[in-house]
Amino acid sequence: MAQLIGKDVTLGYEGNVVIEHLNFSVQTGDYLYIVGENGSGKSTLMKAILGLKSPMAGTITTGDGLQPDEIGYLPQQTAVQRDFPASVLEIVRSGCLNHSGFRPFYTKQEKQLALDNMERLGITHLAKRCYRELSGGQQQRVLLARALGATQKMLVLDEPVTGLDPKAQLELYELIAQLNRKDGITILMVSHDMEAAVKYASHVLHISKTPLFFGTKEDYLRSKIGQTYTGGTEA
Repeated sequence: MAQLIGKDVTLGYEGNVVIEHLNFSVQTGDYLYIVGENGSGKSTLMKAILGLKSPMAGTITTGDGLQPDEIGYLPQQTAVQRDFPASVLEIVRSGCLNHSGFRPFYTKQEKQLALDNMERLGITHLAKRCYRELSGGQQQRVLLARALGATQKMLVLDEPVTGLDPKAQLELYELIAQLNRKDGITILMVSHDMEAAVKYASHVLHISKTPLFFGTKEDYLRSKIGQTYTGGTEA
């Protein structure tokens, strides 16, 4: 059953349309890569999926028991955010804030969830470390653990490996793939990395002002646009 459905969606800002007549559906357990050139509307689409921006036309709805506040989000970091002076444990726990309302404390269950997510991502030993002292790869693991505090159902990731060295990139990609394959978490990833898309994606959404492709990775690789952007690479 579909967790996320876009029907004839038009998106833009300040009255300017960036993408229109977009249709897609994301099933539970999918691994969707959202690709396209700069300015094609990827970030605008992401904001709409997260409920931070309303479509100019059409609808984006959730299903299969997924609530809008159960979508975990890993944004691109700014330089200021990389220098955030908090402990790893504090940052991971803050992923539960969406569900805490005005309650000024974390429940026993929320504290345990934070510990469990840190263990899943191999950062338990960093719990007391200051976030800004960590490497880029370690920081991304912390933010991924934080995002998991909001959901066990769907993660939206915005260029998560940007700025990481090749080893850290591969490790993060494999962690994300494990969350998808082992834990059944649906992944939506905005990326320019077509090599990774060919390796990890189950589906591809290639967007421009006019949608170019939505479907399985295999069909994308056989399509004209897929052949153009992957150089004819087969999975």
